[in-house]
Amino acid sequence: MAFACPFSSSPTALSSLLPFIILAYLVLINLVGFIVFLVDKRKAKNHSWRVPEKVLHIFELLGSFPSIFVAMYMFRHKNKKFSYYVWTYLFAFLWLAVLFYFFFFF
Repeated sequence: MAFACPFSSSPTALSSLLPFIILAYLVLINLVGFIVFLVDKRKAKNHSWRVPEKVLHIFELLGSFPSIFVAMYMFRHKNKKFSYYVWTYLFAFLWLAVLFYFFFFF
């Protein structure tokens, strides 16, 4: 029995690893997004340099919207700013559409 390299060019090897790669990516980006949001909240309390909203939105666009939703309510941060909500929900909808497509049509 020969050892099959998971990084071989065969489509079945890559397709079997793809869900794990996506899951690892989403876990990592959500962890980092949560930490960045927490840092921004602490900086806001101390009236010091803040993480720009564009950076937070970039993390949402990269897939960190679930952890940022949790952080928004857990830390009561950015939860009164309507424009922040609009972008956050837009990116969440975009990601959910991409995930829906990936799991049902790909």
